[in-house]
Amino acid sequence: MSFSSKVKEELSRQASTARHCQIAELAAILSFCGRVQISEHDHYRIKIHTENAAVARKGFTLLKKTFKIGTDVSVRRNAFLKKTLTYTVAVQNHQDAMKVLRATKILQENGEIGETLSLADNVILQRSCCRRSFIRGAFLAAGSISDPEKFYHLEIVCPTAEKASQIQTVIGTFGIDAKMVIRKKYFVVYVKEGSQIVDLLNVMEAPVSLMELENIRILREMRGQVNRQVNCETANINKTVSAAVRQMEDIFYIRDTIGLHRLPENLEEIARLRLARPDASLKELGEALDSPVGKSGVNHRLRKLSAIAEELREKDAGSGIGGSLSQGK
Repeated sequence: MSFSSKVKEELSRQASTARHCQIAELAAILSFCGRVQISEHDHYRIKIHTENAAVARKGFTLLKKTFKIGTDVSVRRNAFLKKTLTYTVAVQNHQDAMKVLRATKILQENGEIGETLSLADNVILQRSCCRRSFIRGAFLAAGSISDPEKFYHLEIVCPTAEKASQIQTVIGTFGIDAKMVIRKKYFVVYVKEGSQIVDLLNVMEAPVSLMELENIRILREMRGQVNRQVNCETANINKTVSAAVRQMEDIFYIRDTIGLHRLPENLEEIARLRLARPDASLKELGEALDSPVGKSGVNHRLRKLSAIAEELREKDAGSGIGGSLSQGK
């Protein structure tokens, strides 16, 4: 089971005790995956279509628990995608359908079917608890969340810009910065920040999924920190090794060209010590000298040796090095 399916399964079993919250969640489900049918005799029917069994179960539960009405449930196999099942929860009775439509404010006072998408004017979204339920219903009906082991992404796909703007605004009331993008003919409201997805799972009341995501986030952050530290240490080791190799090459060149005994005493001492201890750090070299010096002092002497070696490479052996030799002290 995918992480998204686990979240929906948990949310489908999250039951609000307050009737107004149940109505808000059902309103979201009807808004995103419901249909209202009107017969030629002005009889209303409601249908919830979904490919997710958890969503169908939640719609069925809300209709039965909130309105005490009977529903017809059917399951069909998709004609094009043989492995996909489509679930339909239908309210066939006209009076029952009218009761649901009026409570969810989908049936307007003038008898027209429509939705009040303004947060300020929508009476079913005035309470914070109802907005939580509405977001939960919207995610159940049209949302998905990626595998957090790979990347962080939660989205709700909306058929219209008005619905996308509404759910974006409702999410924003909880301090979560949801974005909106157009994808083909749909409007997608999404959250990509891991911490904000955690906050949104908390808003929707999915504690088990929230803890699983938090554990994954902690492990990913720890792995990232370890990798960064290892990369940093590896880079430092490579840098130290490369510097030591260059220093050894310079000292070998000086030794084979004019001999280390021609060097000033302090440079000869550090040169012979480097040859004896090729893997030592600058600090270790400084501490091993007869008169210990710091890292900067060791580095200064090694740079002098590098300058002498470079001068020797440019000139014939033994010519023009007096100036550099005299500067070694």
